[in-house]
Order: sequence, then C-alpha cells, then structure tokens
Amino acid sequence: MAEVTKARTSAETADEICEDCGYQPELKRTLGSFQVFAISFAFISVAVGIFTTYDDVLQSSGPVGIWLWVIAGVGQMLVALVYAQFAARIPLSGSSYQWGSRLANPKIGWGFGWLTVCYLGIAVVAADNGLASQAFMPLFGIPPNEGTARLITVVVLLIQVLVVVASTRLVAVINSGAVGLELAIIVVLAIALVIAVAITGGGAAENLTSRGLAENAPDYFAVGGGLMIAMIMGLATLVGFDSAANLAEEAKDPFRSVPRAIVGSVVAAGVLGLLFLITLTIAIKDIPRITASDSPVAEIIRDQLGPVMERILLVGITLAFFGAGMAIMAACSRIVFAMSRDSRFPAHRLMRRVDPRTQTPIPATILIFAVGVILMVALPGKALLELIVASTILPAIIYGMTICLYLAVRRRLESKEGAFNLGRFELPVAIAALVWVLVALFVLVMPAEAFVPDLIVVGLILVGGLFFLGLLISNREALETEPGDVDVFKH
Repeated sequence: MAEVTKARTSAETADEICEDCGYQPELKRTLGSFQVFAISFAFISVAVGIFTTYDDVLQSSGPVGIWLWVIAGVGQMLVALVYAQFAARIPLSGSSYQWGSRLANPKIGWGFGWLTVCYLGIAVVAADNGLASQAFMPLFGIPPNEGTARLITVVVLLIQVLVVVASTRLVAVINSGAVGLELAIIVVLAIALVIAVAITGGGAAENLTSRGLAENAPDYFAVGGGLMIAMIMGLATLVGFDSAANLAEEAKDPFRSVPRAIVGSVVAAGVLGLLFLITLTIAIKDIPRITASDSPVAEIIRDQLGPVMERILLVGITLAFFGAGMAIMAACSRIVFAMSRDSRFPAHRLMRRVDPRTQTPIPATILIFAVGVILMVALPGKALLELIVASTILPAIIYGMTICLYLAVRRRLESKEGAFNLGRFELPVAIAALVWVLVALFVLVMPAEAFVPDLIVVGLILVGGLFFLGLLISNREALETEPGDVDVFKH
C-alpha cells in the first residue's frame, strides 16, 4: 500500500510539473519501473547489436576486437549517468529537447529536438529493415532479395504503428515480453556454448586474443584502421538508453523509474553483451570461415549447438528487432509531440493532437510510419545504407551537446528529494563523459568509409537550419518564449 501511495504521489507531482510548464497532462501514466526499463533496453537490444555488427569486428580487427566493447560500455555509462541527472529533475516527454529549451533557451532546445527526430526516424527504418533481411527472411528460408526485404519492412512498420497508437501499455507489455525473452536467450545460449565447448573441445580460449585475418593488416593501429573500426560495435549498440526519458509523462514514478531505466539498461546491456561476446568468440571453431560468413553469430550457434538452436536464436533476434523498432517509434513520436505542442514542428497543430480514447499522439506516430515508408520506397539500396550509417553519428553529437548543457546549467538545477543524484561525483563524471563522447565522435567520423555518412549528417543539419530560419520568420515567438513557469526547474 505504501508503494502504491508513493507512486501515486510521484505521478501527481509529475502532473503538477507538467501544468507548471504550461501543459495539460494528456498522456496516460501506465508504465511501471520494469516497463520503463524495457523501453530503454529494447532500444539498445544487445542481441540485435551483436548479431548485426559482430562480422564487422571479425573482419576489421579479428576476435580480439571484442574487448573494445568494455571501453564503449564504460564510456556510454558515463553518458547515461549525466542523462539520469536530467531525467530525475525534468519529467517531461522530449528528453534533451525539453532540457535544452527550459534550461538554456528554446532555440537550443529546438536543435536538440531536430537532431533527435532525424536520428530516431532513421533508426526505426534501420531496425525494421534489419528484422526483415537479417532475421525474418533467414528464419523462414526466404532467399535474399532487397525488394522482398523492403516489403516486409513496410508490413512491420504498419504493425508497429497500429500497436503504438493503440496503447502505450500494450507497447510496454510487448516490449517487456521481448526483453524477457532476449535476456533468457542470451543467458541460455551463453551457458550452452560454454558446455558445448567444454564437452566437444571445439573452440579455444586463445580466440580471445587473436587478430584473425587482420593479423598482418598494415593499418591495424592507424587512425581509421581496423582496431578503431571495431569500436563501432559498442558505439552503435549501446545507444538509445535515453528513450525512457521520452516517455516520462507516461511513467507512474518518473523521478525514480526513468533515471534507473537509463542507467540500468546500459549496465544490463554492457554486462550481458560482454558475456555473450566472450562465449561466442571462444566457441569459434574456424576463424577464417566464420570471419567470411555473412552471419557469423548464427553460424557459430549452428556449429556448436545445431540448426534447432540456430532457429531459436533467429526467433529471438526477430522479436528483439521488433521490440527495438516499436520502442524507437514510440520515442520518436513523443519528441514530435513535445515539439509540436510548443509550436516548433511542421504541421504542429496536427502533430500535437492526442487521441482522448487511447491517450496517445496518433498523428505524430503516423508521421514516423509515413517517413519510414517513403525511405523504403524512394531510396535505392546504397543510399539507404549510407543513411543508416549516418544515424550512428547523430546520437554521439546529441550526447555531446547534452553533456555540455549539463556542465553549463548544473548549478542551477533543482534537486528532488529521493531522486537520482550523483552528489559530489557529478562534475568529474560529466567531464569524463564529455571526453569520451569526443573520442567516440572521432572514431565514428574518421574512417574513410564515413565520408558520405558525414555529409548526410551535415545535410540533415542544413535542412533543419532552413526550417529553423522559416520558423524565425513566420513564428518567432515560438522560439523566444517558453510556455508555463520558466523557472520551475531552477533553484
């Protein structure tokens, strides 16, 4: 009873903050602690991240490259701790968009919002296209075909949009189930691989220090070389933990559950991912053959545990992809909604609408679906791939901007009793996080293969800049005033 009362009190306080900020609480608070955690963990989806990038690690640095996961995990944890500091104080949908708007000024907040919408809008398509081509089609023995994969992607997008607009609670229930299954599959497969290697003798612990086919690569340690490229597995996977903050207005106890979800999802993904990588790598029987495989994770499972376990893995990966895409779509629609209710997004009068029955932002969610369909229909394969790669750069930029914002305003932030707080460690953690993000950006933009994705990021920023100028001309007030009490989060 005490826990129920505490959650109710927290929800009421969060609703009061919404009203102080000039917003009527329109979204339904249905998400408990595990459901909020599941949103962030589903976005990260460690099984999906490893499944889709392990081949790049083997080809660029060899099996030894998996240890860079540890560095990426620690670095992303520092970023998550800074995000948790914000999330514990500002329980509004829109995460960094709201933080920038209310603690700096609306113009800066708009920049956060635009980059986040671009990132999440592309990420939905990336997740669902990955589901189609890398999991669903192999699972059902469908021959590789780009047209078929695109059709399946559109169907998946349609199913997801129907679920997301129907009920946030339904999204949470499906995500919770997908996350539970993903956790179980990772743990079971890791244990099974260890047992199989111990019984059969296939595999070797020496794999953990092998450079594999990259042994004699001349640029292995160079800037943009093989070892640096291997870092991208962790950087591309351990992102999206802040998605819980985008649904803060739908959490029952946002002051506690959201920051815990942000930090907890990175910890869980980092630890489980490392264990899975270690067991996978030890279980490699033939490094050259596995390195040449289009799907090395599935081939390792098939070698050690047989085709049945491989199919179970593909089922789990398919569901994890689906949960990730759905979580991303929900998070992106909330950013669009948050910007629209402040009159800072195209067609804002439509995009800010919340259905009174479902209490979800239906037009904003349909927009994300429409963008996904357009990308599937309009972009050729090479361009789509470059766009997806560009989306891995955007979160690092957003994280860096958010950390800079925190360093600038941290002394003015109000502390909530009982909420997440780093105390005297906040400054060193924030500085270390900023250093890490700068390193991560260097890793992401320096490889020669990143030239076109770099240009795409610049292009997205320029497109946003044009709309920003248009908004300054047509509705300057929206970028110069903030609804509600502008000092509600300051002391």
